[in-house]
Amino acid sequence: MQPVQTRSGNWQHTIGRFFVRARNERGQALIELALSLPILFVILVGGAEFARATYASIEVSDAALAAVQYGAQNSITAGDTTGIQTAASNDAQDITLGTTNVSKACICSNGGASTCMPTDCSSSNIETILTVQTQTTFDPGIHLPGFATTYTLYGQAVQKVLQ
Repeated sequence: MQPVQTRSGNWQHTIGRFFVRARNERGQALIELALSLPILFVILVGGAEFARATYASIEVSDAALAAVQYGAQNSITAGDTTGIQTAASNDAQDITLGTTNVSKACICSNGGASTCMPTDCSSSNIETILTVQTQTTFDPGIHLPGFATTYTLYGQAVQKVLQ
């Protein structure tokens, strides 16, 4: 019985070429893995660092919001700078806040200007606006050439004080 002929020759020749080709490509998968693993590792670590920076940024903003909410309860808490700073640091327990600045501004309820003096708004009420600014320094775990070694993250919240 004769072997079955194909266009490229007999079937034994076709199978023989397959094994020769497979023998020549034996280390290719290992080389591809060795080249792609460092790239995948850098992507994974970069994603983790980006997540840490985003988390710290959210914490700083939330600390400012918690502080302004504490201070905006009434005119007494609006003047309690220590209490406002404590509210900010209590909210941001996972990070260390660098500074917490508190400022007040006043306007007249009719839209006029005010310096926060009781005599400023004769025909309307004084409205106090409280602003809290927080900041912290973020130090990424990996320092790359050409990039800063630390980053300053800012948070700010503004709210009208209840009368």
